[in-house]
Amino acid sequence: MKTILRSVLLIFLLAFALQSCEDEDDVAAPADLQVNDFVWKGLNAFYLWQADVPNLADDRFSNQDALNSFLRGYSKPEDLFEDLLNKPVSKYPINAIDRFSWIVDDYTVLEQELNGISKNNGVDFRLSRISEGSNDVVGYVRYIIANSDASTKNIKRGDFFTQVNGTKLTISNYETLLLDSENYTLNFADYTQSGFVLNGKSVNLTKTTLEENPILINKVINSGGHKIGYLMYNGFYSGYDDRLNDAFGELKAQGATDLVLDLRYNGGGSVTSATRLASLITGQFEGKVFSKMQYNLKLMAGMNAKDLDDLNIKFVKELGEGGPALNSLNLSKVYILTTDNTASASELVINGLKPYITVVQIGEVTVGKNVGSFTVYDSPSYLSKTNINPNHKYAMQPLVLKISNVDGFGDYTSGLTPTYVQTEYVTSYGVLGDVNEPYLATAISKITGATAKRIQDDEKLVLPYFSDSKKINGIRNEMYLESAPKDFLRALK
Repeated sequence: MKTILRSVLLIFLLAFALQSCEDEDDVAAPADLQVNDFVWKGLNAFYLWQADVPNLADDRFSNQDALNSFLRGYSKPEDLFEDLLNKPVSKYPINAIDRFSWIVDDYTVLEQELNGISKNNGVDFRLSRISEGSNDVVGYVRYIIANSDASTKNIKRGDFFTQVNGTKLTISNYETLLLDSENYTLNFADYTQSGFVLNGKSVNLTKTTLEENPILINKVINSGGHKIGYLMYNGFYSGYDDRLNDAFGELKAQGATDLVLDLRYNGGGSVTSATRLASLITGQFEGKVFSKMQYNLKLMAGMNAKDLDDLNIKFVKELGEGGPALNSLNLSKVYILTTDNTASASELVINGLKPYITVVQIGEVTVGKNVGSFTVYDSPSYLSKTNINPNHKYAMQPLVLKISNVDGFGDYTSGLTPTYVQTEYVTSYGVLGDVNEPYLATAISKITGATAKRIQDDEKLVLPYFSDSKKINGIRNEMYLESAPKDFLRALK
């Protein structure tokens, strides 16, 4: 944790230096350009690929008036932001270098999203076209969030739905139907040889402001002389790190000899939480480098040896300085379950552990997000809400850092390839946490040497990913550094 705070401190000081230069050379932007001015200056200071975007060059504009003239070409801050990202000429291409930066018009919502809080009815689902080239969409339930409206309803993992409020889901209407209403009814279907057929089942659901506990399942399975800990962890939300530590304490108390870490639906989150999870799995590497960060060329220039060392994130032994000791398992091997929704901080855990212990990855190739962010506010420091501009609530979550493991490997933009490739088929989903669930069954077989049940051909319905509930609700694939504590910022005034 100390190294992360030192890194934020270093960036904070550099931000002040950059701001001071701007204040000396330029006058303030006019009121109607305040947001656009914030977007350009924030990206100019921190964006990872600042040197690769001509319009973000330090010498691109001779003075504030010249910058203002450029900014007036954009009526929406969102359009300016997108055009300043490192992407090929074509608009929003799939192969864009930057696939993950975003901007919001309300930083309160952003802060909630980064902590797994959203307007949510508790159904975590995935969406797909019903067939290649079709505009019709089918949804299928992955899991139900505890203490949600859905947890009290007749709906379960593996259920299909093709309509909302009696209207067929399509590529053009799915966001409106699933996002804009506080209440809606899902109309369910069965999969047959003729395709998806409505089965008459409907469930009405109501959204509330829901904070998802990322620890969905935590248990010990006795099999083949092994005590196998199974943890399904669905988001790196630092507010739950104490409960994550408690979950490992339960595994430790039950004498877990092995661990299956299920990250199949985990799109990432806090770097701090990822470091703590890796330290809970191990425990024998306290003080050693877990991962290395690098920022843009401008921020890296002039760093001395100590500054560079401060960019190294190290394994820890406690929850924060002076906090409770971690209930580490001291394992030398871990089994991690992944899908094509496993991203960011999840991939950081896999990549960061590989130089130290054996990581057996089971499932699908991961997303491939080796870059991270922190929240940029329209304030003098950019890194906190102290003296924030009261005239708007825009904030940015741009990519500002690239991360690698202790060996310097961080080039996995095509995803991390499993040790044992296995596809998750919705028609053979199984019950999460059950020993016969296909992914968990494979992991148990690798641990015990037993033979896992094979998935029959008629159970292999392939539904390529299109979108999912987390994305629709604003919870993106993320790996972020948390803002410096208020006391820390106050000390620098």
